[in-house]
Amino acid sequence: MPYVYGPVPSRRLGQSLGVDPIPFKTCNYNCVYCQLGRTRPVTNERKDFFPPEEILAEVGSALKARVPGEIDYVTFVGQGEPTLCASLGWLIRQVKELTTIPVAVITNGALLSRQDVREELQAADVVMPTLDAADEATFRRVNRPCPRLRLEEIIQGMVVFRETFAGQLWIEVMLVKGLNDTVEVLLSVRDALRRIRPEQVQINVPVRPPAEKWVEISDEEALMRAVAILGEAVKVIEPYEGSFDFSGFETIADAVLAIIRRHPMREVRLVETLSRYTSEEVRFTLAMLESSGQACRRTYRGQAFWGYAGVAFGDSRSSSMVNSQAQ
Repeated sequence: MPYVYGPVPSRRLGQSLGVDPIPFKTCNYNCVYCQLGRTRPVTNERKDFFPPEEILAEVGSALKARVPGEIDYVTFVGQGEPTLCASLGWLIRQVKELTTIPVAVITNGALLSRQDVREELQAADVVMPTLDAADEATFRRVNRPCPRLRLEEIIQGMVVFRETFAGQLWIEVMLVKGLNDTVEVLLSVRDALRRIRPEQVQINVPVRPPAEKWVEISDEEALMRAVAILGEAVKVIEPYEGSFDFSGFETIADAVLAIIRRHPMREVRLVETLSRYTSEEVRFTLAMLESSGQACRRTYRGQAFWGYAGVAFGDSRSSSMVNSQAQ
């Protein structure tokens, strides 16, 4: 299934059936911490990259193959920014016709500045935008957005969306050491959150290899500072490892590629998840995927991760600060 994957364990959504309406690394941000690497180039154009009817058909098939309780959320997330899919609103509404399972959208929030996108997202049960900074300079250092995007317009879009949205609005703040975990930056984020009034504020840190090698996780002191400043609705999201579903694939290689294109995995976790195969079979498959240029192995914080070989990672701080040009 090229558009639907999982269920996969989510740190915030339990067992999530992923729906991917966009091609690999199609995004209007180029975040320094992104687990899918650099965006080359950033784009802010909305369109249908794939036939929406085909995406919906795959969702329907995946839902029919599950029993009640196996899926906590149907989640539009993908390999970049899902709101760049022009038919996202139609897809959400159609999925709601198929199931009572709640629908979530994980988004960077950039296009909430647009009325059409705000209207399309009304049908979701949970919308989860990102707000890593509330001042323009830090925003551009951390998220490296499409040049035409302006942070104040994005924040105001979140404010307007909150006023009309009947579902849950959960804001994620991804902390990067030395960039957005200072008192000054966090105070400005707090002020923006008071305007937006989300149900939850979720503090996160990069747990998988980031786009830029120099990115470091904020320490415990910085996390405590963020919790103290951002308010009572804040929760720190802890690493979570539930069960992956690799059924429905003809080969080990197909199963692995379906996940790591969107969700880099620890090598140890891959071997555990594919326990119906021998560890030798799994490691042989990984070596084959690496030698064929389809997968790559990276070490991050002392652990081996497997990801899609098409990911573009930065090697130095100076080169990583050069923003991509928008289409």
